Amino acid sequence: MAVTLSADVLSRYPRFTLYNSPFAAHDRGCAVDLYPGDSDGETVRPNPEDGPPVDAPSPVAGEILETRTVTAPSRPYAADEDHLILVDTGERVARLLHVDPTVAAGDTVAVGDSLGRLVRAGFFAPWVANHLHLGFREYGADYHRAAGSLPLELDPALGIDAIDWDGTGTVVAAGETYAVIDSPTHPAPGERFAGLAVTDGDGERVGVLDGGLPHYDGGGLLCRRADSDAGDVFLAGERVGRADGRDVAWSDVTVLANGDPVTGIALAIGRDRAGVKLVGESVDLPVGTDVTVSIETRDP
Repeated sequence: MAVTLSADVLSRYPRFTLYNSPFAAHDRGCAVDLYPGDSDGETVRPNPEDGPPVDAPSPVAGEILETRTVTAPSRPYAADEDHLILVDTGERVARLLHVDPTVAAGDTVAVGDSLGRLVRAGFFAPWVANHLHLGFREYGADYHRAAGSLPLELDPALGIDAIDWDGTGTVVAAGETYAVIDSPTHPAPGERFAGLAVTDGDGERVGVLDGGLPHYDGGGLLCRRADSDAGDVFLAGERVGRADGRDVAWSDVTVLANGDPVTGIALAIGRDRAGVKLVGESVDLPVGTDVTVSIETRDP
């Protein structure tokens, strides 16, 4: 049975994604990454010892069942340890990751209470910003296994604007592994969520695209138009994948910025801004650079 993510809880975070992750826990949108209010969802934050800590407000209420420290892959830009927090919500068990906990088994938390400080763990790609990972398990399931969480649905009351993008913009934030451009413009900053619109073969909007295009295995078609059969989906006029229900299998595509290939586009749903984030092992696009993004499709 799917778990509905409430509009009230999601609205506490300026950015979220169900599909923008390489890990099995996110397959078919069975987990959500939440970017807290003091993390802009774009900037790659340092390890706690290298800068101010980022608080992790809880997206669930209940009793802490367990906290567990796990070994993360060794990365020069990240911590070698991550942490799992299990919370009994009264209906099922919530799994939270990427938080160094200040809570312990037996504690009770409410939505918004601090769980600890965010951890930038070695599970992250170098362009990924600090966030909380959330999934749910039925009672009696294996709470520690990475895969196996319940499917997640968005509260219909949330409302997500699908916004068109022509592939152009100007860089407003940048690092060695990412560049954020100012386009498309968010239609209602701070009031509603928005994401990039995808269209069908006739140019009609069919929903909002989520995921790592094309650097993660697949993406998601959120807020899918009820009368749409979807099939092939198009972003900025180019075919990028094929939808099967809510899941999107990427086409064989390459993303280029001003003619140079990048690893891809990090797609998420934003409340404060909707600008595109380009990512890669090395992205040479300083702030102020005008960018034209093109997508080359090699599928027949």
